[in-house]
Amino acid sequence: MAHRYATEAEADGRRAVEVNHEILIGYLCAEFDGWALSTSSVALRDLLPMCPDDVRVAAWVKPWASFKKGVNPAYAWEPVIFRGARSWSDRGGSHAETVRDWVSVVAHQAGFFGSKPPDFVEWILRLLVVDVDAEFVDVFPGSGSVGAAVEAWRASRPLPFDAPTFEQTRADL
Repeated sequence: MAHRYATEAEADGRRAVEVNHEILIGYLCAEFDGWALSTSSVALRDLLPMCPDDVRVAAWVKPWASFKKGVNPAYAWEPVIFRGARSWSDRGGSHAETVRDWVSVVAHQAGFFGSKPPDFVEWILRLLVVDVDAEFVDVFPGSGSVGAAVEAWRASRPLPFDAPTFEQTRADL
């Protein structure tokens, strides 16, 4: 299973106005079983017509956001277009975690525009029902925060369902 996360805001550490979204969305659909794309509420109306009919929109609600003088209402949420989320039964388990299509996580600006906090990244992984050993690609790695959060999440997760336990591996020695 290959999953993909993309955000237009992380390319080269600045606003990625040069991204051709039609090509990006086509690439995500052609190459990945599941994907998520962070965008802005302003760009959402332009991006959705480029997407296949089976995408959904989730929301990252920012309980604390920087307010800009003269801008009302404030931009305190970020749409996340996603596709290919699997159910727990698709994954071979009966665990019935229901993930909300929104998350409330404080944004952190670690000196890099668009960097994502670890709790946001974990929500994306849970939203797409990503297996711990699945391929996960960050097309715009920017600050590296997404990749670091994925690795931390993997380290905290149990092994995949069919992986041998420590006791089984030790018995083979």
